[in-house]
Amino acid sequence: MENNRMRSGDLGDGTFLNPIIRGNYADPSIIRVNEDYYMVHTSYEYIPGLIIWHSNDLVNWEPIGSALHKYTGDVWAPDFVHYGGKYYIYFPSQRTNWVITADDPRGPWSEPVNLHTKYIDPGHVVGPDGKRYLHLSGGYMIELEEDGITTVGEARKIYEPWKYPEDWIVEAFSLEGPKLTYRDGYYYLTVAQGGTAGPPTSHMVAVSRSRTPWGPWEHSPHNPIIRTESAQENWWSQGHGSLVDTPEGDWWMVFHAYEKGLHSLGRQTLLLPVEWTPDGWFRIPEGVRADQTIPKPGGYKVAHGWPESDNFRGGELGTHWQLVKGRGRERHSVQDGWLQIEGREENDGNSPLLYMSGHPSYEVEIEVCVQGDAEGRLILYYDDSAYFGIGVSKQGIRHFRTFKSYRAIPFQSETVRLCIRNDWNIVSMHYDTGEGWKKYDKVIDASGFHHNTFGRFLSLRVGLDAVGQGTARFTDFRYTVR
Repeated sequence: MENNRMRSGDLGDGTFLNPIIRGNYADPSIIRVNEDYYMVHTSYEYIPGLIIWHSNDLVNWEPIGSALHKYTGDVWAPDFVHYGGKYYIYFPSQRTNWVITADDPRGPWSEPVNLHTKYIDPGHVVGPDGKRYLHLSGGYMIELEEDGITTVGEARKIYEPWKYPEDWIVEAFSLEGPKLTYRDGYYYLTVAQGGTAGPPTSHMVAVSRSRTPWGPWEHSPHNPIIRTESAQENWWSQGHGSLVDTPEGDWWMVFHAYEKGLHSLGRQTLLLPVEWTPDGWFRIPEGVRADQTIPKPGGYKVAHGWPESDNFRGGELGTHWQLVKGRGRERHSVQDGWLQIEGREENDGNSPLLYMSGHPSYEVEIEVCVQGDAEGRLILYYDDSAYFGIGVSKQGIRHFRTFKSYRAIPFQSETVRLCIRNDWNIVSMHYDTGEGWKKYDKVIDASGFHHNTFGRFLSLRVGLDAVGQGTARFTDFRYTVR
């Protein structure tokens, strides 16, 4: 594995430009422990899941591990908690909520414990009575035992949300993502509303406060705290906020949004400063927008993002490679600078090996050698019903889509270098058999590969795979921002 990393939003002059984490990292939940920040996101159906991110300045983020190594269901909007010297992640999956624990955010993490609750998007809070509670979607709350892994009684409704004007263009009301912050005698309940996809102006962040976690609540005069007001803005469907303070006493909010015209990248993680008003409400400072250059918080830089190259040394795959539901892990082995993938049947339910793309314009390269009657593939993958790419087999080099296969171009070399270039959703494919790069005679508009077309809130990701009777060996992976 090489040392080069994905580009940070840090501009190097004391300012930053959103997003702070590129790619489909939605529903951020953030905590600060002393001078260090930790964040976790929705991880959908991918394993390793619940990637743990660490930062010291809120802008540069390093993945330091993952909390889930087995598939227990699709994972959605988690809540990261530090309580009593222990770390907790609460998350919804399979129509209930779960919790995992660790003594260190780097792990090891416990096995998931089923809380057997209705509703979704748990948000942890400690009340003035010293008891622990989870807020849930729809305005519900349930009590926890002191251990934080057992519920008490049934969920009860304790919150009626702020209502936006009826003429606003949103996807749906969808009260979700409750996050609790205690400050100066008030519990601030930050929620997501408006639907997280759909039209550009759909999503938003709203806040209410109370002297207790169960109300009565008053709604902020500054609602919505964050919202996309026009499709002309650069960030669409802004919402699902999580507050954090710095050691110096400043406040910030992380949230997610789609980049304009780039739904195929998924919902990315953004950061904005927060100010407190004299009457005890918070808001985004007037005139500050997500697409502006913003003064950066203090702190040192960590190595940002995923490695942009991989020589497949060290005997095992890095956390930057994921599988859908962890399926087919036994097909992959790393040895002598090669990744070897055993071939599979076309629609057998096993997963390509996936890498998160996150930039409007990028290219990805890989060297491929096939053995037997397998086809080694470099693909862009949404799900099993929506993917395309370029493959190498004994029959030649060909482009394929989910619904169609194109002509194979014969070649004589032992290995072939493949390249996919994605330039703002216009995708071309290239190959080199030792005689220089050649462009395959098909170009794709991939702008429709996103949730509003296919559902499931996924994104278009880079994939490696082998199909057929045989194996494919890959080396010298490179992801290059253009």
